[in-house]
Amino acid sequence: MKADPAGVLTGAHFIDGDHACCEGALAAGCRFSAGYPITPSTEVVERIAARFPHVGGMFIQMEDELAASIVILGAAWGGAKVLTVTSGPGFSLMMEHIGFAAMTETPCVFVDVQRAGPSTGLPTLPAQADMMQVRWGSHGDYGIIALSPNSPQECFNLTIEAFNLAETYRVPTFLMMDESVGHMTERVVIPPADEIEVVPRRYTSKPPGEYLPYEPEEDLVPAMVRVGRGYNVHVTGLTHDERGYPMMNATAQDRLIRRLVDKIRKNAHKIARYEESRIEGADVVVVSYGITSRVAMEGIRLARENGIKVGILRLVVVWPFPGWRIAELAGQIKAFVVPELNMGQMVLEVERYAAGQAKTLCVPHAGGTVHDPREIATVIEEAVK
Repeated sequence: MKADPAGVLTGAHFIDGDHACCEGALAAGCRFSAGYPITPSTEVVERIAARFPHVGGMFIQMEDELAASIVILGAAWGGAKVLTVTSGPGFSLMMEHIGFAAMTETPCVFVDVQRAGPSTGLPTLPAQADMMQVRWGSHGDYGIIALSPNSPQECFNLTIEAFNLAETYRVPTFLMMDESVGHMTERVVIPPADEIEVVPRRYTSKPPGEYLPYEPEEDLVPAMVRVGRGYNVHVTGLTHDERGYPMMNATAQDRLIRRLVDKIRKNAHKIARYEESRIEGADVVVVSYGITSRVAMEGIRLARENGIKVGILRLVVVWPFPGWRIAELAGQIKAFVVPELNMGQMVLEVERYAAGQAKTLCVPHAGGTVHDPREIATVIEEAVK
């Protein structure tokens, strides 16, 4: 294995998605991580614990997920790029601090290696049932960004992208892996550091006395400072003004919450990422993400053998959801088919934006295994009847 001067491995490696995620965090400049062991995400932090000390970073095993999710926010205000890693039960515990991160506009990355639930569920087996929770799990109105890799290579690539988006929009950003991708071992190519685009933190150029911690720039995102560098910084989960001071009235609430939502909504076309194949002339479009997008390919092949014209739309960024593209396609096709390792979550967004112009059919799966591709092929065939 080769490492560049910053300690980031380069070249081709045969590693699983969890380990690739760690290497992506290192390449993105993450140097602080806190976590608590939970299957099937533990391998990410095991590798972090071994790798971070070699690059001047720090990993802390906290007493629980609540502690892990708040300590990273303090480290972010101290100047670090930060990460925590968990799975379903721990993710539920982190929701209060996810809301706090959204309200305080703290750039941070959460990795959720999804497993079958609810509750303890099936700790070692896959699911995709946290997709609505990641968007709406904490109380109140706010915006987030969530990405869904379907390979170990994407676990590396999208971890870097998650950090870049977190820094660009000062927002909690999520890598929504699943057990299958996390434990899948494949070839992962890590380029030299000078070939990797890394977005630095946006720090103010204003001197102390002129800087306001929550004064937005043109893109609705405020610049930051490192605490302890001569600036007055007040960070609170209460509704606050541009100084960060509590401002307990409806006018301040409206101004702040609209900006927290709009900085994602108004940049959704920039943030969204999806891949399309054979859309032109298709009667059916399969919308999928994560491990299911790979399983669906065999179901699509079987349907095509039976003469059905099937296109593919794979969500790479799942939130913000590219509803505008679904709306465009709905007027051109007969149906959407949405296979998911849950009982129907992202399919609700597809159906909402299809708005009755095209049928929307779900291929639900409670998790524990992936779909039988023949199930997907059967629903595709039903869609054109």
